[in-house]
Amino acid sequence: MSKDTTFAPVPASPAPAQEGGGNGLLWVLVAVAVLFAFLRPRAPMDWLRLVDWQTVGALAGLLAITQGVEKSGMLQATAQRLLARTHNQRSLAMLLTACAALLSALVTNDVSLFLLVPLTRVLANQAHLPLARLVVLEALAVNAGSALTPIGNPQNLYLWHRSGESFFAFMGMMGPTVAVMLFWLFVAVWLLVPRTPIALKPAAEAAPVQPRLLALAGVLFVGFVVALDRHWLLAGLGVVFGVFLVTYPRVLRGIDWALLAIIALMFVDLRQLAELPAITALLGHWPITEGWRAYLAAIVTSQFISNVPAAILLDSHVRDLPALAAGVSVGGFGCVLGSLANLIALRLARLPNGLREFHRISFPFLLVCGVSALLLRLG
Repeated sequence: MSKDTTFAPVPASPAPAQEGGGNGLLWVLVAVAVLFAFLRPRAPMDWLRLVDWQTVGALAGLLAITQGVEKSGMLQATAQRLLARTHNQRSLAMLLTACAALLSALVTNDVSLFLLVPLTRVLANQAHLPLARLVVLEALAVNAGSALTPIGNPQNLYLWHRSGESFFAFMGMMGPTVAVMLFWLFVAVWLLVPRTPIALKPAAEAAPVQPRLLALAGVLFVGFVVALDRHWLLAGLGVVFGVFLVTYPRVLRGIDWALLAIIALMFVDLRQLAELPAITALLGHWPITEGWRAYLAAIVTSQFISNVPAAILLDSHVRDLPALAAGVSVGGFGCVLGSLANLIALRLARLPNGLREFHRISFPFLLVCGVSALLLRLG
């Protein structure tokens, strides 16, 4: 079916809260937290200290601003223009994943997803596209691209400060691993997304663009990023939520509060898991100080406690910084818990059965990238 050039955007319909494979994970995390409460009781304030409130607060502000951009209608208009200039699904997938990888190296992996996943969802509202596959590929792309620079993701920022390397020296250290990941990423796009002409869905009434709301969201985004950089989290959140509450309260009603609960519970559960005496004793006895053992330990640990906590936990046991940095970067693939970006992508996309599609692609991708990067290091 060829592309019809006369169409209007289909407004995004609100998705049920349970879509995205998110609430099932939420209840699993709640159950694990309850189990820890019985096995390892602690004071209420200690539970609160387990949560990285800087991360949760930053995500809350970005979720609100993203909702403002979505409700402004600009994503629908942008999707319309993009579909008019893109001829097949593979070309569109290549463009989206390339943008995700590039943006993640410059503005962090999470921010890249907040910009691209809502746009991808709107594209799928207007045309017949493999939304789940595109979003999974974008998640893989931000994990790969963000590994290049010290500011691309939290684990790189932590390891960069610990290493004492210059900005560009750190990039040089990560370059070979990132090249391997990006090579297999575009191979995956080529294999998983066919060169099928994009078929548009029936035209519906166009959502009106609201320039004032878009401009307000843009100003709030810049201000919120500055506030985060200056460590003014509470002030930044107060401004973002206060302005939207007074001017566009419907924006706040669209925030995915369940995602914030999932992230907070991840910190509670995974940090307690990492503190278990059996875990610390095991790490102390394993010969993982350097080389391929350090690299594999970082990948395996990331599958269970996510790559940021894995980098922090293993830093005291591993002396081989390049192996640790490469391992936690590759460890972002595989299990959805491997990287916080994976969860954010699936929740933003509101995908039914999203976890199943993610793991169907991500585990083979982890195997191929993990072995390739290891062979590169050994060579």
